[in-house]
Amino acid sequence: MRYRKLGNTGLIVSEVGFGTIPILQGSVPVLPEYFNLNEKQAVSVMESAFRLGCNLYDTAVVPEYGDAEIKLGKFALGIGREKIVISDKARFFDGNEMYTAVLESCENLGTVPDIYFVHQADPDHEEEIFQKGGALDALCELKEEGRIRFTGLASHYYDILLRGAKDARVDVLQGSGNLLERGMLERIAGEPLFRAKGFLVNKVFAAGILPAFFPVEVLIKAVLSYPVSCTLVGIGSVEQAEAAFMQDTLSADVLLPDFEQVLTVLEKKFRPIPCDRCQRCLCPRGTEIHTVFRQYNYYFLGKDYWALRKLDMGIGESAELCRRCTDMPCLSMCPAKIRIPDEMERILRLVRDHTIVRHSF
Repeated sequence: MRYRKLGNTGLIVSEVGFGTIPILQGSVPVLPEYFNLNEKQAVSVMESAFRLGCNLYDTAVVPEYGDAEIKLGKFALGIGREKIVISDKARFFDGNEMYTAVLESCENLGTVPDIYFVHQADPDHEEEIFQKGGALDALCELKEEGRIRFTGLASHYYDILLRGAKDARVDVLQGSGNLLERGMLERIAGEPLFRAKGFLVNKVFAAGILPAFFPVEVLIKAVLSYPVSCTLVGIGSVEQAEAAFMQDTLSADVLLPDFEQVLTVLEKKFRPIPCDRCQRCLCPRGTEIHTVFRQYNYYFLGKDYWALRKLDMGIGESAELCRRCTDMPCLSMCPAKIRIPDEMERILRLVRDHTIVRHSF
C-alpha cells in the first residue's frame, strides 16, 4: 500500500480507503451487493484491510449507513485508535442539526472523528451550508471544541466543491469520479485551488458497475492518476479487501484506457451517451443533463430498475423543456458535442417503452 498527504491536514492516508456501506446492517439497501454483516464479521473484514495497509475508514451517521458507524468504532477500539483515520459525515445543512449529528457520531464511534463532512451538498442547500450559522460554521465550532479534528465538504457537484476549495473553513473535500465519469476529476486537476485541500474520491466503481467491465486495479489506478489523496472503495468481504488493497503489486506499466477506449468497451453492451459528467452543460431551465445521461448509461450497465425509476421521475418534463428551448446553450457548452436534445428524446422513448411494458401486466 502506498500513502499520500491529505492536503494541509498533516495526515498521511492510504491511497485506497475503506468505504463502510457494505458492512452495515439495517434497512439501507444502498449497494447492489448487500452483505448484511454482523459485528464480528464486519470487524474481521476491517482488520483484513488494515493488515493490507489501509488506514482510512469512511462512514456516515446512523441511520443513514445503518450501524456501520458503531461497527467502525468497535474496530477502532480493538485495533488502536491512533493507527487509523476516521472520516465521517452527515446529510444535515443547518448548523444546529449538524452540531447534534456530530455529537451522536462521537457517541456511536466512542471516539473523535478525524474528518467530518457535510454530506451530499447540493445546489438546493448550498446557501444554507455556507451561510453564517450553517453546517460549515457548526463544523468549525466543533473543531475548535476538539470534537472533530478537521472539517469536510462532500458533494457530487463541481461548482460546490470549487466553492469549498476557496473557503478557508474547509479542510478536506470529497467528490465522485471514475474511469467513465472522469469529467469532474479532469476539472479538479486543472484548478490549482484544490491543491491545498485533502481530496477523497467516492464512486470509484460507479455503484459497483464498472468491475464487470474493467479490472479493479485499473479502476483504482485511474482515479489515483489525478491529484487526489485517497480513493474510497466499498468493502464487504475479505476477498474484496484483498482485491482493493493489494495495489503495491500493480505494475507501473499497466496502461489506463482513455475515455474513447472506455466507450469502446461499453459499446459491446449498448450505445452509451459519451458524457463524462464534466458538468459544463448548464441548462437554463434547471435540468441536470449530466445526471439524466448518467441514469441512462447506468440502466444498461446493470442498474436497470434503479436507474429507470430515477429517470421516470422527471424525464418527461425535462424532454418537454428541451423541446421548448430555442437557443440551446447546452450544445455550445458540451465539450463532447453531444446532441443533447436528441439524447433526451431517446431517453424519453426508453422510459415510455418500459412504462408501457410494466403497465401491460
